[in-house]
Amino acid sequence: MTRRHDIDALRALAFGLLILYHLGMLYVFDWGWHVKSTYQTEWLQWPMIFINRWRMDLIFLISGIAVAFMLKRGEALKFLRQRNRRLLLPLLFGMAVIVPIQPYAQGVTNGLVAPGFLHFLADYYRHKTWPEGAFDGWKQGVTWNHLWYLAYLWVYTAALAGLAGLLETPLAHRLRAAGTGLRGAALLILPALPFCLFTLTLQSRFSDSFDFVNDWYRNAMYFTAFLYGFCIARASGFWLEALRLRWVSLISALCLFAGYFGLAANLPDDIPYWQQASIWLLRNFYLWTLLLAILGWAHALLNKPFRWLSWANESVYPWYMLHQSLIVGLAYWLIPYRLGPVLEPLLVLAGTVAGCFVISEAIKRVNLLRPLFGLKMRTSNPALPAPDTGNRDMLLADTH
Repeated sequence: MTRRHDIDALRALAFGLLILYHLGMLYVFDWGWHVKSTYQTEWLQWPMIFINRWRMDLIFLISGIAVAFMLKRGEALKFLRQRNRRLLLPLLFGMAVIVPIQPYAQGVTNGLVAPGFLHFLADYYRHKTWPEGAFDGWKQGVTWNHLWYLAYLWVYTAALAGLAGLLETPLAHRLRAAGTGLRGAALLILPALPFCLFTLTLQSRFSDSFDFVNDWYRNAMYFTAFLYGFCIARASGFWLEALRLRWVSLISALCLFAGYFGLAANLPDDIPYWQQASIWLLRNFYLWTLLLAILGWAHALLNKPFRWLSWANESVYPWYMLHQSLIVGLAYWLIPYRLGPVLEPLLVLAGTVAGCFVISEAIKRVNLLRPLFGLKMRTSNPALPAPDTGNRDMLLADTH
């Protein structure tokens, strides 16, 4: 089967957007995060909201596409064992080694953790009881922070592997064909309806907890996007229609966002339910039409073997694991110097990119470290290098 370069490129570009988004979390006014700069601005909310409403859904959708290419008939258990190594091992390693700088910086900034990183680590590994609100995850004593995506993806992947037999039944094939066979206005409207339903029925009952067990609204949204990706992966008719509708879906998405943001920004907080429901419906139709536009435009512009794709495919997983800890750690170090609203973010961004590049390049060259960052071990025979399959289970971003 011909490799889908557009999906590989979209994964890499989504991650590049992730770094900028998390950099923005330092500076966007009135949005809580692990640490915050003193140079916050309100105008940044506009682009952040524009991105925030669809970025994780895109990631899970592309993850579903990846699973569709990896899950072979009759090999569900083998596939699940592979996912255990590629998802759970990096998650546990990341929580133990990469993430701790984030709760430390947040706790010290909040005045609820004593300075001294090594002392903090000793308490962190002993599962100390922390003061209320010390850092995100203080109740559990440890946190996965931005690595929550790996845990959610593992559960969704395991669920899909468990359903592998049912997915091959004639009824399942008919249902998938009906969904991927949507055309024109039906494709622009009908796939958005489950998102609308989940928002109307679940959002007000389940806040974004990122603990999976109590995160039923986000689970419903993300698992639906994941299933959409699984269904459309090999549906050539869908991709041709997404390509044909790319202008219509893009213009529709921009108009829907204008209506959604205009209402959300100008209506008071205390509004009747019907007005709130209208805002939610606009948001979810915006979500789907923009996802469709992204897929259509990626298929039009990115389905070619760019020279940088091979490097990006192997780098995206370690960059994902490293980037947020570098952003938080650099910001924690630089904020007290009050370097100004231009130099400070430039230094944080440059340090994050440089750190990700240097560390990931070192990781890729040490075979024992590669599995800890989701990479396959290199073959011991240099004459027969392992094929570059990329990391089709990875497409990283998070909302944390």
